[in-house]
Amino acid sequence: MSCLTPHQIVAELDKYIVGQTVAKRAVAIALRNRWRRQQLPPEIRAEIAPKNILMIGPTGVGKTEIARRLARLTGAPFVKVEATKYTEVGYVGRDVESMVRDLVDNAVSLVYQEFREKFKDEAEKRVENRILDILMKLPEDWNNLVPSDETGRKNRVRAKLRQLLREGVFDSRTIEVVTEKKELPFFVTGMGLEQIDIDFQNFTERLFSGKKSQRREVTVEEARKLFFEEEVEALVNKEEMQAKAIELAENSGIIFIDEIDKIAATGSAHGPDVSREGVQRDLLPIVEGTTVKTRYGYVKTDHILFIAAGAFHRAKPSDLMPELQGRFPIRVELSDLTREDFIKILTEPENALIKQYQALLQSENVQLTFEPAAIELIADFAYRVNQSTLNIGARRLYTVMEKLLEEVSFDTPDAISGSFHVTRDYVSKRLGDIVKDDDLSRFIL
Repeated sequence: MSCLTPHQIVAELDKYIVGQTVAKRAVAIALRNRWRRQQLPPEIRAEIAPKNILMIGPTGVGKTEIARRLARLTGAPFVKVEATKYTEVGYVGRDVESMVRDLVDNAVSLVYQEFREKFKDEAEKRVENRILDILMKLPEDWNNLVPSDETGRKNRVRAKLRQLLREGVFDSRTIEVVTEKKELPFFVTGMGLEQIDIDFQNFTERLFSGKKSQRREVTVEEARKLFFEEEVEALVNKEEMQAKAIELAENSGIIFIDEIDKIAATGSAHGPDVSREGVQRDLLPIVEGTTVKTRYGYVKTDHILFIAAGAFHRAKPSDLMPELQGRFPIRVELSDLTREDFIKILTEPENALIKQYQALLQSENVQLTFEPAAIELIADFAYRVNQSTLNIGARRLYTVMEKLLEEVSFDTPDAISGSFHVTRDYVSKRLGDIVKDDDLSRFIL
């Protein structure tokens, strides 16, 4: 688990997200408290529950990105779900426990990658030996690779082949390999069983056909990849991996529940509000702490961090069930984005949109540059469209930038080479008429 201080966490989030300092501070404290809890004696540790967070703010202001970056920063299992995808038990739709199963799937994936790195060297040695075994059995006279002295010739031939194999001499050579036939993956990353599309009839036929392996002709380079995955799986203790994944999900997992305002009852005692309250009732024990059965074992949700978010345009946080409200003690309100925020979003973050487009065109050796006045006008247009149509926050910049650079992207590299400079006049020419017309803005931007 990450031991970054709250100040360090906020500094890392600042690299990708503009503004929203209050929300960043809240998640930084929540994350640090998880680390602090791990330092405590077991009897005290068990009593300290995570302080779940409710983010309130319009779409596109950074709610999801804060939670996602937080998970990446810590290497914690993370899933984002939409509250509207769940239905009350007994109705058609996903049940709320599936979010925990998805979280554990993600944890298994993370732990598997950790084990994969741990056993990388040993697996590569095994792969190399398997390929050498195949090469040695080929009807080809390798003896000419070493002097004619018979003493230890076989070992010296193998050593020479190993050297050539490491140099990539055999990468494009075709060999016949025997690989294990897999009907279901060793693990499935980030999805529940209900999301997997399986041809059960063919699966059953193959399962009982008695065929456990298959022969294939592949290049040595492809064989390396196939054998590597097989050897890693052979080296990994599945029970140990699953136990570690469950522990990781239980103590470090983050579940982000978006659009929680959509399941808030607005006062009606019948109709849709009944179903919404049903989802809240089913969600409550998950957030309070319960045990969920997954295909890797039982998982306790007592110390999973839940971050909920919603715009709350029509509903209010107080429209949620009182018990559910109480499980989200930390509430932060995210502010609307200003023109100045848009300018920063375009230029400052490490994944800034302008940097992304510059990198894309640089792949074709075209240097894309923007004059400051052009960036200011792009931000102004995006802000104005948000105000006059639907406010979708920073997401508006994606459509504005795509429309602005559509011709440039299309003409590169056929008609544009070397460099292209975006001026204020160019921005006005490409976007001015669209921004002035509300109908065009609504459908194009």
